[in-house]
Amino acid sequence: MEPSKALIVIGSAILVIGLVLHYVPWLVNWFGKLPGDIKIQSKSSFVFIPFTSMIVVSVLITLLANIFFRK
Repeated sequence: MEPSKALIVIGSAILVIGLVLHYVPWLVNWFGKLPGDIKIQSKSSFVFIPFTSMIVVSVLITLLANIFFRK
């Protein structure tokens, strides 16, 4: 893929993500609330490890990459 086309695709993806986050935030409210996401909280610290959410995001990105960049 030519660099110019790659930049257009990346820019379009960032634009779509921004519009989704701004106008329909309920669409991504699931992130960090799935079973398997670890939250550890004490009086002085907070640790959040979104294992399951990141697996879902990775699968979605892999599927989209295979759809758009298949030869």
